[in-house]
Amino acid sequence: MTTPRTSEHEDRVSPLHGNAAAIRAVAAAVEGTLGPKGLNCMLVDRLGEVVITNDGSTILEKIDATHPAAKLLVQVARAQDREVGDGTTTATILASALIAEGVAQVERGVPVTRIVEGMRAGIAAAVDGIRRRAIPLGGIGDPLLRAAALIAGREQADLAELCLGAAAAIGRERLEAPDFRLADWILARDGADSEVVPGVVLEKEPVNRQMPRALTDTAVLCLDDALEPEELEESALGTEAGFAAFMRFQTEFREAMARLAAAGVRAIFVTKAVHAIAEELLTEAGALVVRRLSGRDLHRVARHTGATLVKRAALRKPAEELAALLGHAESVRVDERSGQLRVLARAGEPMATMLVGAATPEVREERRRVAEDAACAVQAALRGGVTAGGGAAELAAIADVEAARGAAGAMAAYGADCVLAALRAPLAQMVANAGFNPLEKVEAVLAAMARENSAALAIHCDTGEVTDMLALGVVDPAPVKIHALRAAGEVAEAILRINTIIRKREDDGEAGAASG
Repeated sequence: MTTPRTSEHEDRVSPLHGNAAAIRAVAAAVEGTLGPKGLNCMLVDRLGEVVITNDGSTILEKIDATHPAAKLLVQVARAQDREVGDGTTTATILASALIAEGVAQVERGVPVTRIVEGMRAGIAAAVDGIRRRAIPLGGIGDPLLRAAALIAGREQADLAELCLGAAAAIGRERLEAPDFRLADWILARDGADSEVVPGVVLEKEPVNRQMPRALTDTAVLCLDDALEPEELEESALGTEAGFAAFMRFQTEFREAMARLAAAGVRAIFVTKAVHAIAEELLTEAGALVVRRLSGRDLHRVARHTGATLVKRAALRKPAEELAALLGHAESVRVDERSGQLRVLARAGEPMATMLVGAATPEVREERRRVAEDAACAVQAALRGGVTAGGGAAELAAIADVEAARGAAGAMAAYGADCVLAALRAPLAQMVANAGFNPLEKVEAVLAAMARENSAALAIHCDTGEVTDMLALGVVDPAPVKIHALRAAGEVAEAILRINTIIRKREDDGEAGAASG
């Protein structure tokens, strides 16, 4: 099926070619990092600062993308990273292949609407196939979970074990909660040992050195406010009534500090400043006060200790009402070697912090990224199971798409063909990165899958032989594969539907900002 080239046809296809070229350029920046033989990418900014990594999400985050289509792909890849924390490189390669095949079909005369229709059907079939073949995990001790962490962690066993240790301390129920992200509990430090620390670790120290460095069995106050007396307008202080109110506020504040001490509150966490009166009185009472915590850190301490976040007005409450707002910690101590504050509790939600050590800042940041990938893989695998890695899951889904293609309309089948081509791309790229012929190896795997009725076959990148990935311990979290396919489909559909590119006029506000 061919369509004669006309001026109208060329005008319609021209924007697609430009967008496809931009998408291809972004994909080229990350595709060389895919697989066990993938290499690193060096990112250099205008000041000469260098980042060396093979983490796809980092490359896409820092890449200088100026083309609108390239920006769209980067945004979708970021969404992939936020949702499941891994698979950004795979999503980018799939999107690039879908768009390239889609443009080729448009050039043949296939309507874009039919291509999109077929793509949707093909991706839905592939997703269903991957989900159906996913292997559920028995628990945090399941060997397949360790395999998933090891693969996502680029075979750095210490980081994989770190994530598994943190997962065991936190528990599966919390890990499967939609509002919890294990990767957020990673701290990287130069010269530190890698370890799992039960509880919450804060990069903070007490307000002064006279405060205790360690506490046990203490009540905890989490103040999302300043620990200061009520304030007056400066103009009011010049009046007699204003001065009287100022003195009353000072007295009430001292009484509040005395009530805290009497209630056994020895650990106080504050998001803003701490007044000198509070510092003096609480130091005398043997309390440990931490100021200027981030809202996220304060929230973590509150959830771990069972405390309620309060404002300064709560300090005026009677002792019995205030007690109901307090949390409890088994220990609050400063680690003298690292200077970090560590909070351990049993009253609230179980938590654990992963400390990732490294020799230099550059190595530290790369190890942190690797640990985050492993942590995300652990969490995704527990939620949705695992599937054979190494590109096997995508190739196995080809049979599902072929079945859907037969049920699609005559023209929509061309859109399904785009999905069939894209599903070959991840393995083809890994094979190419390993130095083998991608066409030969992909066809060898497909033939072996049909012959052995196995969905777990791919290429061993050391030997070039067709190998069972499950037996080799190469697995990926199923949610990562599913989300990568969906994300690639979304960006491919968005790009293929662009018929015209028009520079929009500046709004008055934008023009004023530009001229200013």
